[in-house]
Amino acid sequence: MNLPKVIADLVDAQNSFDSVVYANCFFETATVFDEGKTHSGRQEIQYWIDEANKKYRTVMKPLTYIENGTASILSAECSGTFPGSPITLKFHFDIVDQQIQHLKVTE
Repeated sequence: MNLPKVIADLVDAQNSFDSVVYANCFFETATVFDEGKTHSGRQEIQYWIDEANKKYRTVMKPLTYIENGTASILSAECSGTFPGSPITLKFHFDIVDQQIQHLKVTE
């Protein structure tokens, strides 16, 4: 699948559980909305993904990717140590200048 570099880097970072590389895919002032909570800023995003990696050990397998200007949606099969694994999640990105400005994760 031909993904933009920043999303390919994010998937690789997720699959290697590298919270620093994952967080560096985002603008310093980016936001992430996941599991009903908003995480603001690169430092908080790094903490959030590090804690999620410890808890869920989730890996992503990209299924589809749709792009519309700066907005895009990645559907990925996510498997890990959580009930119902694997599940398909949608990652709604706003990307500007090859960095993620906003990410919302939905089912």
